[in-house]
Amino acid sequence: MNVLPHDKQAGIIAALTEGVSIRATERLTGIHRDTIMNLGVRVGNGCSKINDNLMRDLRVSRIELDEVWSFVGKKRANLEADDPPEFGDHYIFMAIDAISKAILCYHVGKRDGENTRHFTADLRKRVLGAPEISSDAFTPYPSAIEEAFGSDCQFGTIDKKYTSDRGAVEAWRRYSPARVIAVERKVVVGFPVTISTSYIERQNLTLRMQQRRFTRLTNAFSKKLENHIAAVSLYVAHYNFCRVHEAHRVTPAMQLGITDHVWSIGELVEAALHGTVTEPQGKRHGRFTVIDGGQSR
Repeated sequence: MNVLPHDKQAGIIAALTEGVSIRATERLTGIHRDTIMNLGVRVGNGCSKINDNLMRDLRVSRIELDEVWSFVGKKRANLEADDPPEFGDHYIFMAIDAISKAILCYHVGKRDGENTRHFTADLRKRVLGAPEISSDAFTPYPSAIEEAFGSDCQFGTIDKKYTSDRGAVEAWRRYSPARVIAVERKVVVGFPVTISTSYIERQNLTLRMQQRRFTRLTNAFSKKLENHIAAVSLYVAHYNFCRVHEAHRVTPAMQLGITDHVWSIGELVEAALHGTVTEPQGKRHGRFTVIDGGQSR
């Protein structure tokens, strides 16, 4: 079996994490698109283990939650009775630390109560203490946060009202963001000092810019749910460990103390495909190995 050299693998993953589509990466690298797709899925699945193993025991003070709309195969309005169940709208639930800007956890699924509870339960397992949490006014959040955190948090929601120009046909109205006309903040648990989702909403833009399949009005959308989830996992690992945040001049993982250096794309690929990551002694996680069983040591 032919195996791509490591530098070729790193070049492909670098392109995918910078918003280049599969076919454009094929043209740039000369590697067949099926090979690129298979590598992206393998690395993405490995990144899921990296995210799961390393983003734990996190001490954060303020968390913001939001959901990003996306779809697989077809948008919901175009679904037919014989379409696969994985087709249609899927949301990426994300939690970001408002201080370090690290993505703490994520979940891909329908925008419903079950997936919201799964997302908040996962968040609870990863963060320590009683953080301050903000979300939008999505109805399942209050009960899901209560179920996961109980009284060990300060939680509030923010509800933004937008203008509606549904009858407009001019391009500048159809493709420009709606204007915010009212903002309502509500305290749900405790006494949160800051109720805001500004950082996670900015994070949503970064996701759409860095992964081609999430760009609006594109034909590069996901055709398989497995590929869709792998792309999200790749994005999150790259964002946390490889991408230097402009505000901190270090990566979010460095800001949290999870690693002591900026990971190269080659390191990310090595960790994702072969399951080993080492850090110098003295860091919060010490020396550890990422393995398939979801354990670290």
